[in-house]
Amino acid sequence: MAQDRIKVLLGHLRQPPHAAIIPHQTSSESVSVGGNSSSLGEFTYTLDNTQLTTAQRAFYEENGFLVIPNLVAHDKIDQWRERFLDIVDNRVESGGMTKMKDIALKGLAGIPGEQIVNKIQDFVWDDILSQHCQLPQVLDYVECFTGPNIKAMHTMLINKPPDPGTRTSRHPMHQDLHYFPFRPANRIVCAWTAMEKINENNGCLFVVPGSHKGVLEQHEYPEWENGVNKMYHGVRGFDDTPKSLLCMEKGDTVFFHPILLHGSGANSTKHFRKAISCHYSASDSHYIDVKGTTQENIAKEVEELAKKRNADLDFKDIWKFRSRLVRGREISL
Repeated sequence: MAQDRIKVLLGHLRQPPHAAIIPHQTSSESVSVGGNSSSLGEFTYTLDNTQLTTAQRAFYEENGFLVIPNLVAHDKIDQWRERFLDIVDNRVESGGMTKMKDIALKGLAGIPGEQIVNKIQDFVWDDILSQHCQLPQVLDYVECFTGPNIKAMHTMLINKPPDPGTRTSRHPMHQDLHYFPFRPANRIVCAWTAMEKINENNGCLFVVPGSHKGVLEQHEYPEWENGVNKMYHGVRGFDDTPKSLLCMEKGDTVFFHPILLHGSGANSTKHFRKAISCHYSASDSHYIDVKGTTQENIAKEVEELAKKRNADLDFKDIWKFRSRLVRGREISL
């Protein structure tokens, strides 16, 4: 039976707008709200900024994520949904965006694009979808993690399909930093917005609270019987680790650290589950050489895909082309 989300508003009924949500736990362990041993001024993962309360900062420091309810207006979300459908049904030009197809639907033809495309990436220059990564209310929170000079680095609209019984609609547990050659990690944050009610039935996110304090793990394709979607790398050995479910309402947005272990479950409903996200970094982030590191495998995959699209670029240059300054100024190192 699906779990109802449990809302705990920091500061209870008189909390200022956009109070944080504490997720439902999948184990008997609870998530601490203010358990960080750091005192104000000694925080590692957040910056001094009046946008976050002290309790919200402490929660993110301890757990590596923070859900802000009702942050994005529903009419905006509806516009992005229609834009997604126009793109996948080829009613408008995709403008270089990447369309990724679900492995369970490979080879199907003559059906609506929504039933084939499980994700579009790189919409940072699209007039409509890029509104998400430029929303002032989103950037006000992003600034608490990156500082005032912000670049949008990675944009996605996820269209999790109804699972055909193969559980291929799952997303394995992973860390987003695996995909990124830019640093420092602590000045990177993802803003992930629910485009509809998301719960355990349709494949909500799950996270491992506190795992952002760890290291970047080795990522490989999971050994799943029915296959794994392209580039859905995952970590191994964490299956029994206690997790928290992030059940969210339309417009809720979760901000999380790039080393936080997370993934999503299968969509057991008959409807597509949509979310839109953007990873941001401080504009003075620097690029690293991933050769000889745990990231070399994903770098090769990304470079091979770029070559198929007649773009002979290395991993770092690909990410430079994907980025866009969205607040403040560009700072080159």
